[in-house]
Amino acid sequence: MTGFPAFTTGTVALQDLDPYRFPAALADERPGWTPQPGGVAEFEGDYLLPAPDPASRLSAPLDPADRRRLELHSALTAAGIAPLPGDLDAIEALCNLDDTTHVALRRWINRAM
Repeated sequence: MTGFPAFTTGTVALQDLDPYRFPAALADERPGWTPQPGGVAEFEGDYLLPAPDPASRLSAPLDPADRRRLELHSALTAAGIAPLPGDLDAIEALCNLDDTTHVALRRWINRAM
């Protein structure tokens, strides 16, 4: 291949656009959507979702290591620390420690904020 591929025009090219990045691309074909000035589509039929029913929740408890992993990720997120891909092995090892060590670890992270 020696050159650039030919770009198609018309509706075929518009269908290839990501509707989340280019919301006005398919505004004419969507019911309830109206194009706005500046190329932004606005949805006319917006509504709030109903509150979740507590009785429909799953009653399966988490394993202690999974619970510690969620708590550790939430503590790191609250502190503004994004784990790097190589850190996931360290997080796995830390989550297999006991609850006392894990409480101290989260306390250290919260004081670093």
